[in-house]
Amino acid sequence: MYQQPLQPVAGSLALSAACAALPLLTLFLLLGVARTRAWVAAFGALAVAVVLAWALWRMPLAQTLLAAGQGATFAIFPLVWTFGTAIWIYRMTVHTGHFDTLRRGFARISDDRRVQAMVIAFCFGSLLEALAGQGTPVAVTTVMLLALGFTPVRAATVALVANTVPAAFGPLGLPITTLSGVTGLPATELGMMAGRQVPVVAVLVPLVLLLVVDGRRGLRELWRPALACGVAFALAQFATTNFLTAALADIVAAFAGAGVLLLVTRRARRPVPAPAGDGPPERAASSGSAASPAGGAGPAGSPQGPPEGGTSAPGRAWLAYAPYVTIVAVFAVSQVPAVKRLLDAGTLAVSWPGLHVLTAAGAPSPLSTFRFAWLAAPGSLLLVAGLVTMALLRVSPREAGRLYGRTLYELRWAVLTVVGLLALSFTMNASGQIATLGVWMAGAGTLFAVLAPVLGWLGVALTGSDTSSNSLFGALQVAAAQRAGLDPVLLAAANASGGTLGKMISLQNLTIAAAAVGLTGREGDLFRRMFGWSVLLLALMCLLVGLQATPLLSWMVP
Repeated sequence: MYQQPLQPVAGSLALSAACAALPLLTLFLLLGVARTRAWVAAFGALAVAVVLAWALWRMPLAQTLLAAGQGATFAIFPLVWTFGTAIWIYRMTVHTGHFDTLRRGFARISDDRRVQAMVIAFCFGSLLEALAGQGTPVAVTTVMLLALGFTPVRAATVALVANTVPAAFGPLGLPITTLSGVTGLPATELGMMAGRQVPVVAVLVPLVLLLVVDGRRGLRELWRPALACGVAFALAQFATTNFLTAALADIVAAFAGAGVLLLVTRRARRPVPAPAGDGPPERAASSGSAASPAGGAGPAGSPQGPPEGGTSAPGRAWLAYAPYVTIVAVFAVSQVPAVKRLLDAGTLAVSWPGLHVLTAAGAPSPLSTFRFAWLAAPGSLLLVAGLVTMALLRVSPREAGRLYGRTLYELRWAVLTVVGLLALSFTMNASGQIATLGVWMAGAGTLFAVLAPVLGWLGVALTGSDTSSNSLFGALQVAAAQRAGLDPVLLAAANASGGTLGKMISLQNLTIAAAAVGLTGREGDLFRRMFGWSVLLLALMCLLVGLQATPLLSWMVP
């Protein structure tokens, strides 16, 4: 039985934390500075983590490798299962020519690409996050933006920026429920507190999207509609978390933001010139495989752009929207209590063979248990939506199988990256490297209020999941708050709130976005584009939480 040590290096917490940070430093340097391929960065960091776990944390090599194997398995199921199936559904719409119809449909909602970015990536993406999570919003919205004519890089960056603030409450409040479970604090209070932090940043996200899509011109011309969208989204998040339930926050906010945005902009519909930056958007739709999702999954064999003034028959237009309506419907039905109980009954919780880990406090680590949610996994629900899509679009089983196989083949490097990344995460967590980092940061005392969001940010950047970050650091945040005389609800919620801003630099999300638009191998480019925005918004969150820990804004703590 292995017990995690907190100070394995010379009995010094500071030195131990410095060593524990080496795998993360390796990951970011290889990806952001050396510009290696993402899978090289992931496995390079994994190698460092394995050596540290064995040599310094004294974790038996066999158990270290078992932890890495568990992470690799988790990468395949449910992560690859989820985004691979999402891209497969997209491929079927492309194969049948319906995605071009969908593009024209969204163009009729607004012919302004900046508005399209806010409606699809921010509002529709929030709805998908509420229902699915685990990379589904990024996988789906990137290919939708690509089909609308966005360049691959811009489609990916827009989707990544947008998939931030919804993460605190999706899918269906799971991050808050998990946080409550590991901290023992009431989920209602945690949801209320997060609902008084995340909306502050949510106001700004549509404005950031304008800058990403069209630079200063976009901000100058459309700041009012974007601000209206952000305020509506934020108020809906606040009201839902504080007066209803955190589980519905993203759903209500998605409809509120989209409704207000379309109401404000419908009187001013006009084509927007090609956004400044990485070339005119039309180039993305005609540049062949470079612009194709998953390295060639673009609308090959179907029209890349409709003739001016082209229209679609009502029946065909419905079929174009049907796959995404089906996705929303399937995930919504899956949350009906009776259906949810049925799906959860298929979940298997097994002890990972040979992996026996105790936390530093001597309690059994939950890492020793692996959950196979065969029926309830997002990928399984997406498969159901895909089978319905097959019937609606009249895709034969043989052709659908061929498309799925082609999708997996072209995602092979993305799959390798996610496997390496999750193996890294599980190795660092099982050995105690993550715990060492957290305890060291908690030593800042009352100043830890400012650093609390950073811990959540780091957790999501590493794992790609706000839920996972909360499970890693939630209890630590509460313990640090109690030692420093701070409100535990404030710091626990700050973990979830800060974590949302790590989504855009999470290698898991970067890999999904890159794979979806055919940019596999260019995750480092996306990382460099995202890092500045991530740190800037994180600084704002740190300032807010720090002020909430003082008499100035302490009235915001429930």
